[in-house]
Amino acid sequence: MALRILRFRIDMVSYIPVLTTLLSVFFLSRIIPHYFAKRSQYLLWWTLGVLTFGLGTLTESINAIFGWSEWNSKVWYIVGALLGGYPLAQGTIYLLMKKRFADISTLVCSTVIVVAAVCVLLSPIEIPEGFDQRLTGRVFAWQWVRAFSPLLNLYAFVFLFGGAVYSAIQYFAKDRGRPRFLGNILIAIGALLPGIGGSFTRFGYVEVLYVTELMGLTLIYFGYHMMRKDHSTSLHANQQGLEGSLSPS
Repeated sequence: MALRILRFRIDMVSYIPVLTTLLSVFFLSRIIPHYFAKRSQYLLWWTLGVLTFGLGTLTESINAIFGWSEWNSKVWYIVGALLGGYPLAQGTIYLLMKKRFADISTLVCSTVIVVAAVCVLLSPIEIPEGFDQRLTGRVFAWQWVRAFSPLLNLYAFVFLFGGAVYSAIQYFAKDRGRPRFLGNILIAIGALLPGIGGSFTRFGYVEVLYVTELMGLTLIYFGYHMMRKDHSTSLHANQQGLEGSLSPS
């Protein structure tokens, strides 16, 4: 009986990505008009970040509803493990740093992602013993392709989480824009959670990722929403030219 209850709970958790995908669609409905109104580089990348986040949870939803498939598993790995928080992090780089550095880092990281994605697509599939139909990188015959994701995820974490913390400290130290301070804290925590969940997938606990994805995107959305509604002046030079956009920083 206890085993059945546990199995039921795990099955229910596997449908959480459906909620996260719907949240992504709602988030996109808010940030896309924001981007078209301002045409800023960082808003473009944040929009792409929300899109890829939603695509990742969409593949998880497909797996929960229709079952495991080779191609869905590969797409999940590309948009989730490889892209992950990269577009959101790149948006933060365009906001906080010089354009030259942002452009060069975009070129380098995008090239690495394309190469890694091609390798994932070309990798044969080897179903491990005791495979339970969950999404996992363990099905790739070329296990070395999994070495790309920790590097890309570390890059995304440093700039997305680090950028949000840096911004929060700046607003706190100068006692300006309390909503921007709190919004950046929410974004920092939201960026941290999926990374924690992603580490659990390497040990077979993909359900932890599903929970942290929903929590993380929820916090990122509320952080974005708080800052968009704030009327204080941005501290970032790359955003000051767009004051009046009320965009997140």
